[in-house]
This record gives sequence, structure tokens and C-alpha cells, in this order.
Amino acid sequence: MNSLSQHACDHLAQLLEGFGLAAATTLSNWIDGELIAGEGEEITLINPATGETLVHYRDAGAALIERATQAAQRGQREWMALTASERGRRMNAALRGLEGHEEALAQLESVVAGKPIRDCRAEVGKVREMFEYYAGWCDKQHGEVIPVPTSHLNYVRHVPYGVVGQITPWNAPMFTCAWQLAPAMAAGNGVVLKPSELTPFSSVVIAKLLESGGLPKGLINIVNGLGKTTGAALTDHPTISKLVFVGSPQSGRMIAEAGARRLVPSVLELGGKSANIVFADAKLDEAVAGAQAAIFAAAGQSCVAGSRLLIERSVFEQVTSRLARAAEQIAVGLPSDEATRMGPLQNRRQFEQATRMIEAAEAAGARVLTGGKRPEGLPDEAHGYFIAPTVLVDVTPEMEIAQQEVFGPVLIAMAFENEAEAVQLSNETRFGLAGAVWSQDVARAHRVAGQLRAGTVWINSYKAISVMSPFGGFGDSGFGRSSGLDGLREYTVPQSVWVETAPEASVAFGYGSGVG
Repeated sequence: MNSLSQHACDHLAQLLEGFGLAAATTLSNWIDGELIAGEGEEITLINPATGETLVHYRDAGAALIERATQAAQRGQREWMALTASERGRRMNAALRGLEGHEEALAQLESVVAGKPIRDCRAEVGKVREMFEYYAGWCDKQHGEVIPVPTSHLNYVRHVPYGVVGQITPWNAPMFTCAWQLAPAMAAGNGVVLKPSELTPFSSVVIAKLLESGGLPKGLINIVNGLGKTTGAALTDHPTISKLVFVGSPQSGRMIAEAGARRLVPSVLELGGKSANIVFADAKLDEAVAGAQAAIFAAAGQSCVAGSRLLIERSVFEQVTSRLARAAEQIAVGLPSDEATRMGPLQNRRQFEQATRMIEAAEAAGARVLTGGKRPEGLPDEAHGYFIAPTVLVDVTPEMEIAQQEVFGPVLIAMAFENEAEAVQLSNETRFGLAGAVWSQDVARAHRVAGQLRAGTVWINSYKAISVMSPFGGFGDSGFGRSSGLDGLREYTVPQSVWVETAPEASVAFGYGSGVG
């Protein structure tokens, strides 16, 4: 083991010990207020920066899913016994458990996920933001009265599902953990959450810290393990009343199928192949900077990455050449380095997938303007999954790289002649998660945005996301919404209550016939 990898292992051990997870090989789950050992096969985590072993832990397995669901049921009943206002106060108070641990949380995420430390610090702030926002919704989930044409008082209330199952990805484990926990709890549910087996620890730590701030024991349960074992046990468990998944379309289909077999609804936040449209009248300095951030932030490992740059032909050469030069200036390096703007890909499989797709695109006629290989200037010991910021041109719509998600720092640029062609190219994939329009023509910007089949569209911006606004997509990007009031509503079921108000109740035979 090289010295860089040994340092990362030692640093991880120190961080886990600081959070009370000194025996990470055994205590890798948070169930009913306790750290619990996994019972299945050994899982090995690899350091994304060095490619060497980081730590081992054991798969949770079906027995721990059973314990977690039982704990969630008890925790949920205790949670719902509180008033809505008290639940809001408890959620806000739970954030006190994070105080003083922010930097250690960011360091933990950086080591395991391979993300630049500066990005991880921002994501710790997002955890707080999400809980503060949804805590405010606890006592504001108002029902309504419907003026039915009878003597009944009919009112509708929003009730929780009970226990929900959540599965989060490896590209932003801490962010997506809080993103799902907060609305589920605000709506009154207990949770069993399974992070990706590649990034297990930050979710356990968040649950442990939040519970120390005053949440009921068992309300949040984190189980770590493989999709084929722990994940399957979670999606198939009869106690789970709704499934929420963030990840790939392939896995999303399996989650939806598992839920459908039990008639359990799901929310799927999947991948994207988002189009970033630049018209000739755009402020090109801002558009180029926006295009960089859209694809190279997080090494392109973002569902909303602006991986397709569509440029009006008259400025195509200008924009692509400027973008290539700018990409070559991005500081690619170790996640722990304060100067690093882009780190490695998180795992070997994703690295090999991105590399294969670049090579296939070149073989099909695409041309690499910059990148496409390991960046120069990395430390000798950094043998991990690094790919330099990559820009491809001479790409045609039918190429695999124009249709399928790379999930890496790989941008394809294509030219368009007019507004109609820009819209056509944008909508020519099975994905529909996000998109952007850069233009100083306000009417055209709104007109084009309105024609994009995408759940989120930016105008003269990219990646502006807030917990206050709904997020989700169309097609292979999934269905349902996260964040905002729409995200909260995903965790409740409307219940219609009928109260007879007539002096003498009359239940006529046949009333309401045809229902049920």
C-alpha cells in the first residue's frame, strides 16, 4: 500500500472513531438507535484517488432489514403521537446534533466518495437547509373541505404511508440522504434507508447525529449492503409502503417492478442526458463558464450534468475552442487538496464505462478537443479513477455518447442551425431530467424552455437547485418529484373523511353504487 493510500485509511479510521464507528468492519448499520454489525458477505471499499483498498465491512442482509422495519414502525408510531408543531420543533432541534461535526462529516464524505473537500463542505450545509425547510412544513400540511352535494361534511387530510424504503446513490450520499429523510419525516413517516454499498458511512453518521439531537429511536434506520441482498430484502418487505430510489434507469426499473408486484408506489429520480443550449446572442463568457460548471463539477457524476452542449452554428467554433482551453485549466487532483476543483470518478466500474464510451465515440467519428485520458500532473501515488475534463465534437445524434448517460467529465458539443433544430436535438433522447437555454432574447428563451421535455429548465444559468423547488424528470429520468411541496406530498396519501350532519342519518341502499 502506498503512503497516500495508507494516509487515507488512517484518516478514515480516525474519522469513524470520532463518530463512534471505530469498528467499521462490524458496526456499519444504524438500527433502532444502535450501531449493528452486518451479517452477510464482506464488502471492500476502494479509495477512488488511489485505487487501493480503503476499508471492509459486511453486508446487512435480510435479517437486519426485518429488524429495521420493526424499529421504523415503532419509531413512526411514537413520532405521530406528537403534535405536528412538536415534530417540527424536534426536526429543528435534531440539527443541533450536527453542530461541531460539520468539518468531520465533509472529510468523511470526501475520503469515501472521492469528492473535493470544498464540495463536501457545501453539501453539509445542504443537510441543514433541507431539515430546516421541511421542519417548517410539519404543522402546515393543511387539508381541505369539499362541498359535496349531500348533508355530509367531507374533509381531506394528508396521512403518512407509515414506513418508507429509500435507496440512495454513491455520487452524493450525504446530500441524497438528507434530501429523502427530511420530507419523509416531516410527512410523518418512519424510514429505512439503504445507501449505495460504495458509500455507506456518511448516512449512518447523519442518522446517529440527528437522533442524538432528539428524534425518536427507530424513526431513522440505515442499512448498508448489496442491492441483490439487502436492497432486494428492503424492496420486497411487506412493511414498506412506498419506495424511493435515486440512481440509474436500469436499477430504477427493478425497483419499480419490485414495488409493482406488491402494488407499492415508487418515486424514481434517475439519470439524465441534459441539453445545454447556447444561442449566438447569448453572453458567451457566462455561457462558457456555465457549460463548464454544468458538466465538470463533481467530475460529471451528477444526474443533471449538462452533458450535451448544443451551440448555434455561427458561434460553434468560438464556444468549443474557448471551452476546451478553459477545461484544460481546471485543477484536477486529490479530493483532500483545497485547490482541487475536480476529483476522480468514484469507482472502477464508472471509470471503465466512461473510458469505453469515449473510445467508442472516437471510433464512430467523434473528435476529442481536449481530455479523454488520465490528466497530467497528478501525484505519482494517485493511481485512482481520474479522467481529464473531456470535450468531444463531430458528434452525431445517433451515437451512443449522444444518447446514453456517461456519468463522467465528458461533454459532447453539437451545432444547430435554428431554434426548431435546437428543440428537436434537445428532446431526441429517452431522458428528460434537465436542460438550459442561454439567450438574451427573453421571448425566445421562454419559448424554447417551454418546449423542452425536462423536469428542470434553467435560463442563462445552470444547476441552480433549491430544496424549495420540485425536482424530477420524464421518461428514463424517472417519475415523481423530490423537494419542495411536491416532494413532501410524495410521502403522504390523501384521506377523504365523510361525516353525516343530518338530524337523522339516512343511508339509502345504492348510494354511491359503482364505487369499489
